Amino acid sequence: MSQTHAGHPGDSTVPVFFLSDSTGISAETMGNALLLQFPDQRFDRTLIPFITTVEEAREVVQRLDAAMDRGVTPLAFATAVLDEVRAELHKTRVPLIDFFDSHIGQIETILGTAGARAPARLHGVGDVKRYNARMQAVEYAIEHDDGQSVRSLDKADAILVAPSRCGKTPTTMYLALQHGLFVANYPLVDEDLASDVLPRPIRHLRDRCFGILTTPARLSAVRTERRPNSTYASLKQCSYELKRAESLYRAHDLPIIDSSAKSVEEMSTLILQVLARRPIEGD
Repeated sequence: MSQTHAGHPGDSTVPVFFLSDSTGISAETMGNALLLQFPDQRFDRTLIPFITTVEEAREVVQRLDAAMDRGVTPLAFATAVLDEVRAELHKTRVPLIDFFDSHIGQIETILGTAGARAPARLHGVGDVKRYNARMQAVEYAIEHDDGQSVRSLDKADAILVAPSRCGKTPTTMYLALQHGLFVANYPLVDEDLASDVLPRPIRHLRDRCFGILTTPARLSAVRTERRPNSTYASLKQCSYELKRAESLYRAHDLPIIDSSAKSVEEMSTLILQVLARRPIEGD
């Protein structure tokens, strides 16, 4: 049983535990969605995945109860599917938000049948076809990351276009892994920014392109981490590239997304919405 840990230490920090008998991705996603509603509160987050036996669940309960005695009441979010594991976790004195228990009974009643209650199914591994499609999308994203390859660009569902370090790669990978989309990202270099003509490899794919922007200050800060004290990272260079990129996007009426003001999830949702509104080829 492994774990990851991140947080902000301090007396007012609330310990938060994400518990699962699988990867814990669902517990983290849903739990953090709720915690975002409390932006002024600091949280010390701990993921405890793969709690697959009653013995492991008891160890977790001991750990939670120990945290309960440190002065600040913790929170725990759980998506454990196994009944025996869930039952053991509910013995903790820590307030436990059990997403699975809260909803599975209602869904079973509506559908008139019992759920499989298998941990792997919670994360879609049971759907082999969908899983394989997502893995193929991830491989495509890796091959076409940052303009490494222009081969098979015509197979892309979307192409993210932007100057270097504007946040293309995280969004590309998220769309591949979570939605199985074939996404390429194309970096704009100086010669591309010299005119308002789309670079030749993506010129015929304008309807799949999305322009990504950020602020000059943020781009400069990100680039400085990579190449400090360089022209590449200077505020002047970043301002120039972003201004030219925006001009290029507008010349071709590309959808524009500001990565400085949106999370990867929000950017991905905007892209999905645009794709959903576009007509299917052949219609």
